[in-house]
Amino acid sequence: MHNMSPLVAFFLLNLFLVWIKTYINYLVNFNLGVTGPIQNFLLVLNPIPTAIMLLSIGLYFRGKLSYWLIWIFNLIQSLWLFANILYYREFTDFLSFGIMGSGSATGNNLGKSIAAIIHPTDYLVFLDLVIILVFLLLRKIKIDRKGIQKRYAILTILLGLILVFVDFGIANVDRDGLLDRSFDNNYIVKYLGLNEYALFNANQTYQQSNTRKKAGPKDLQKIQQFVKENHSPANVSYYGTEKGKNVFVIHLESFQQFLIDYKVDGQEVTPNLNAFYHDQHTKSFDNFYNQVGQGKTSDAEMMQENSLFGLNSGSAMVKYGASNTFESMPGILGQMGYTSAAFHGDVATFWNRNNTYKSFGYNYFFSKEFYPNANKPSYNVGYGLKDKIFLKDTAQYLQQLPQPFYAKLITVTNHYPYDLDKENISFPATKTGDNTVDGYVQTAHYLDQAFGELMDYLKKAGLYDNSMFVLYGDHFGISENHQPAIAQLLGKDKVTDYDLGEFQKVPFMIHSSDLDGGIDHTYGGEIDMMPTLLDLLGVPTNNMTIFGHDLLSAQNPQIVVFRKGGWVTPKYMKYNNHYYDTQTGEELYLSKDKELAKEAKANDAYADKVLSDSDKVITGDLLRFDKRTDFHKVNKKNYDYSKKATLKALKRSQETNPSSVLAKNDGHSTTDEYTTDAPEYSSSSK
Repeated sequence: MHNMSPLVAFFLLNLFLVWIKTYINYLVNFNLGVTGPIQNFLLVLNPIPTAIMLLSIGLYFRGKLSYWLIWIFNLIQSLWLFANILYYREFTDFLSFGIMGSGSATGNNLGKSIAAIIHPTDYLVFLDLVIILVFLLLRKIKIDRKGIQKRYAILTILLGLILVFVDFGIANVDRDGLLDRSFDNNYIVKYLGLNEYALFNANQTYQQSNTRKKAGPKDLQKIQQFVKENHSPANVSYYGTEKGKNVFVIHLESFQQFLIDYKVDGQEVTPNLNAFYHDQHTKSFDNFYNQVGQGKTSDAEMMQENSLFGLNSGSAMVKYGASNTFESMPGILGQMGYTSAAFHGDVATFWNRNNTYKSFGYNYFFSKEFYPNANKPSYNVGYGLKDKIFLKDTAQYLQQLPQPFYAKLITVTNHYPYDLDKENISFPATKTGDNTVDGYVQTAHYLDQAFGELMDYLKKAGLYDNSMFVLYGDHFGISENHQPAIAQLLGKDKVTDYDLGEFQKVPFMIHSSDLDGGIDHTYGGEIDMMPTLLDLLGVPTNNMTIFGHDLLSAQNPQIVVFRKGGWVTPKYMKYNNHYYDTQTGEELYLSKDKELAKEAKANDAYADKVLSDSDKVITGDLLRFDKRTDFHKVNKKNYDYSKKATLKALKRSQETNPSSVLAKNDGHSTTDEYTTDAPEYSSSSK
């Protein structure tokens, strides 16, 4: 028997190292929901096929080049693994080409977030590469200058290809239609592998880009028929009761439902929001879930404004916001005489808002350049102006908006990594021992104080009683990768997938002086915000291409579909591929519960349908084919968000439509009525 070639030995060593570190990180850093012998076997197998194919490229060459190529392909796979470890730790998802392509649309603050995510042990991914590099440079590894015969290199790649098909074949036995109907990237990785997921996502991104070219009116008609059949009629007791009122949409960054009434050391984290939540004129939903995907905040906005889901890969606002036709809240209300404005204390390009808001039909967009204090480093934290400063400085523009108006205020201080300077911290941190988690209640408390200051001002300015207030949390603040800390926050020994599913709840409150309030236990999610608000404002939704339901409707089906897969109803929950009794948290099994199995099949089909159809509407830009007489497409050319044009338009509006607070006060500003305890405004602040 011939001795093994040194090159083959080097190849096998690198193959083993790529496999072992990938498999270990599958177990340690990713929550893939692996169950049963088939899934466990595939988890062991799936790092191998593409690793063989990539590393085999080095076998086609001879001498030092072959060794360096093998090392480089080990490095490439390690970098991909490392990047996904970091991304998954914060977002509980895998990197996509869409999200990488939108990096510039999320500002330059991501570096700070990533720095806070990294654990020293993450760098172990590169330990083998460093050792091999040193040995190569010191010539401690024997170089086989003859190499191996090309046919063996070809056979090695064929082996990898065969293993890919073996893996895929076994996976399809366990998960039928894996690639056709999977909306959860965890499924792709646990069945096929991290490298295969990259290929799947690249193809998915390519297909999305081509969908628009192939789309036609019939595609929209099919979807509209489904939407019409599943429409929930408005509740006559609420329909139109808020017609003509100003609408404030207050976007509570990373704010989770568990914070409501939550106490630390006997103190309420959010006393102002708690009082608002329990007010007799506030309709508060305590079974309301975030449904975001990779687009996070931008997905929440897409649902809130359009009742369309974010995409499975990347951000819809970034990829399609500038080009698509939308039927959005600002555009719809604009037809009813509303002025619309969005406020955000960071750069206009964040999540492509400067383009997307034109497609939505916003008259005005006040971004960082409108806030002089945004240029002062101490006035900013993380992703923009601190909330107290942002909201106070927004008052000067609110008072100029012609009424009725639709105003969206996007807060940012309660954003990961939950940093706040000592001067602004007035609340004790939790003591879970997790540095990522423990500051969360402090920034949430700061947000609550800022909210209280805003409400006080609006009452003094005369904008409170004639307005409807909509508050919602956009997505989770604490990812499920912090399970020990989550368990401590919830007072549990450990958390189950049921607890993690419940942890996806965010607040949704609607307040108006004449609204019959109370805690509403209806199950819903962010996709339901738009139809609920439009029905309250007296806007018919029965012909709109929307995928949510009026939460106040007696015929609401009460099924919440998660963007990454799974769903929840008042009776059952499917989360991370486990099933639970929604009311008790008891884990249930399809094989033992026929009623569950029947409902799960129906709910899976519904979830796949609404996610697929919503994706088609966005990727195919299907609303451009809508010929309804009551659908007026937005002309993006009508909007100019430059500072000069905006301020000029605001000034002109005081003369042509003197319905603003400023106009009604004969030009006297109300901003002196806005009081804040922000230390940055005190004379002692530097």
